[in-house]
Amino acid sequence: METDFEKPYVIGLDMGGTNSIFGIVDQRGTIKAQTAIKTRAYPDVKDYVKAAAEALQPALDVVGGIGQVKGMGIGAPNGNFYTGTIESAANLVWSGTVPIAELFEEELGVPVRVTNDANAAAMGEMTYGVARGMKNFIMITLGTGVGSGIVVDGKIVYGSDGFAGELGHFVIDHSPAGRPCGCGRKGCLETYCSATGVARTARERLANCDTPSLLRKIKPEDLTSLDVYQAAEAGDPVAIEIFEWTGEILGRSCADFATFNTPEAFVFFGGLTKAGDYLMAPLRKAFEENILYVFRGKTKLLVSSLNGSEAAVLGASALGWE
Repeated sequence: METDFEKPYVIGLDMGGTNSIFGIVDQRGTIKAQTAIKTRAYPDVKDYVKAAAEALQPALDVVGGIGQVKGMGIGAPNGNFYTGTIESAANLVWSGTVPIAELFEEELGVPVRVTNDANAAAMGEMTYGVARGMKNFIMITLGTGVGSGIVVDGKIVYGSDGFAGELGHFVIDHSPAGRPCGCGRKGCLETYCSATGVARTARERLANCDTPSLLRKIKPEDLTSLDVYQAAEAGDPVAIEIFEWTGEILGRSCADFATFNTPEAFVFFGGLTKAGDYLMAPLRKAFEENILYVFRGKTKLLVSSLNGSEAAVLGASALGWE
């Protein structure tokens, strides 16, 4: 009789507000088959789960059916590892508390684990990426917001309620000038160091200086972090200065974060990391200048090795092996 341990595949689900991407993943982190559905197309979560199961069938057929699957992992906004629920996620069509793990377990007949997307990214990095073999590291995701997954002694930190580790909402500016954040507070790290934060900085800098810049050719409301990167690549001094300022803030913040779990590494993931040394060089400099003396030279600053289009699915799938 085949045991669960011998089953060679897991399902990973990267659940976004618009799209849900599913992957069938083997133990080496190879995605054997993928499929996707529109998250927003199903106002009733039970209809969503049924549609997901139907969409998964051809992918499951590739690996021999659901009998070959050990479990399923879901990375979702406001996903709670302890309860298997999604709780009041602003970007999803379902309100309140959604028992997503229970619904998928009933539909597919395999164990299901849930966590938030940044923790899923940390799981993926620890299982398949540059943090493989590490027991203490911090994952920082730099996208529309700033997310984080904290690993201590080989385990994700969930805290008392399942939502610990929100370093993107660490307040770095307590002054009245702190930038308003979607969380309702002011001065949060993500308002400065996310992709949207970089675009916001660009608009502020252009409005408050008269330095010639390629960015002035773009309407302020249309500016993106990609525009800032492309301008930096062309030698634009304003764009380069924006990344230096952003990297300095992130480096100082990581030096503070290092005091509570002395990580072997910080791993940075997300679209903003494509800025390369424009961001990472000032980040590393600020980190080394601000790190507590006793911690100097002990922490690596790494960029994720996972393919951006697959990382979220791989991260979620890592939960399926637990």
